[in-house]
Amino acid sequence: MSQELVCITCPMGCRLTVDTLTDGSLEVSGNRCARGIKYANEELLAPKRMVSATARIAGAGHEALDAIARLPVRTTVAYPKEGVLELLAAIYALNVALPVKRGDVLIKDYKGSGVDVIAARTLS
Repeated sequence: MSQELVCITCPMGCRLTVDTLTDGSLEVSGNRCARGIKYANEELLAPKRMVSATARIAGAGHEALDAIARLPVRTTVAYPKEGVLELLAAIYALNVALPVKRGDVLIKDYKGSGVDVIAARTLS
């Protein structure tokens, strides 16, 4: 059975055709570089996503924080796709105390995955 993907690792956007072999491995064609093979294998066998969201700021009802009620956050590396909704729930449950600097770790090693959630902006 063949599947078609568009590789997003570079601007070329190669149209990949992926066939599953009898041993479970994938045969990829249509790629112009080795990154297409890696992309197809990761996307079909173990998809991951970078996660960006916003977290609540402690004391956001305070007049100094009225204009900025949320802190943008992101993961340091891609997280397994099947767990993204659970990770987002953990992010939305945060109540971040100020001050916070860009890069501060807000959730360390989420569920032992090696993925940290960090502040994407400095707020004082």
